[in-house]
Amino acid sequence: MTTEALPAPDGVEGWTAPGYEPVAQVFAGNFERYGETGAAFAAYRDGELVVDLWGGTADPATGRPWRADTLQLVFSGAKGLTAACVLLLVERGQLDLDTPAAHYWPEFAAAGKDRITVGEILSHQARLPGVQQPFSTQELLDPEHMASLLAAQAPSADPRAGFIYHALTWGWLTGELVRRVDGRTVGAFFAEEFAGPLGLDVWLGLPDEERGRASTTLAGPGVLVPQVGDDDDPLRVLTRNPLTTPDAPALWNSAAFRRARIPAVGAHVTARSMARFYACLARGGELDGVRVLKEATVGLGRRELRRGTSPLWGSPMAYGAGYELRTDLALFGPPQDTFGHAGFGGSRHGAWPGERVGFSYTMNLVRGDFPDRRPLDLLTALHGAVTVSPAR
Repeated sequence: MTTEALPAPDGVEGWTAPGYEPVAQVFAGNFERYGETGAAFAAYRDGELVVDLWGGTADPATGRPWRADTLQLVFSGAKGLTAACVLLLVERGQLDLDTPAAHYWPEFAAAGKDRITVGEILSHQARLPGVQQPFSTQELLDPEHMASLLAAQAPSADPRAGFIYHALTWGWLTGELVRRVDGRTVGAFFAEEFAGPLGLDVWLGLPDEERGRASTTLAGPGVLVPQVGDDDDPLRVLTRNPLTTPDAPALWNSAAFRRARIPAVGAHVTARSMARFYACLARGGELDGVRVLKEATVGLGRRELRRGTSPLWGSPMAYGAGYELRTDLALFGPPQDTFGHAGFGGSRHGAWPGERVGFSYTMNLVRGDFPDRRPLDLLTALHGAVTVSPAR
């Protein structure tokens, strides 16, 4: 905290730079308005941390408070990290978005998938939104095994599968591409190429010795759904998510799940570090003299590859090379050039390149609200502060 920093309001911890006090007021108000349990919000502007807030309870069972270094599972917030790994391999000439994935992963050509490109996988157009072969929880936590099941599977013939969110399979596909051309898992690749150089407290596969800092993730109303029923829509059956079953919270908080390097949904982070990561992307891949991606590579990641409407949810979708792009829902705040990735149940992580802002909202109460006002109110307040506060 700098000498100019202002303390957070009563009831929450942290600080803001002058001019960003409204963000702290909204963050504190979320606990009363929306029943927040534990949460953190951080933002960088032009490479400097301007908002760093946290509060509430990390583990209601023990009363352990949310601290400055509390780690939170962010589910699909992991996709933005994995996408950066793929983009770095593209930058190095080891992958190409327009090349069929089978060029790097020969087994993937089976069952008519020989023409599916790397770019189509990144933008949720691979027609593999679920795994047809039954699998156990132990197998779910083994990315290489799940990738092998997808390599043998035929793409869905349902026309709706041509552009549909690949909640879990996206990570097994992209993670296997990284492993095939580089030899490292996505978790190891990100740790060595991004987290280390940028000083990020971000983990794709949480070591056991760090587990004591992780919050307990809780399921709010409308989040958990049965995985059996009389639904006769084959695409809905295929896309059922085993991480939203009634007993899923026990899995989310288990040592095995935290340890597993699941590229699509397995990241544990602090909001401060996620905001720093996106601050780097907002500045074209460089922060504090450390360059992790070329500016053109970041531009490639946010270049639109597909836009449309979710065939199952009816909501707008837009994707670059792994990153969610702005739609009419403005899930990443008011600016027109936003990109990033949301996480299941509310977390939000992204960049505003025009304002050179990176931000992250993490929380341990997963909610089914859509849209979720908790991050949206914070991002509206942040945008207001950025608009009236000069860059420092």
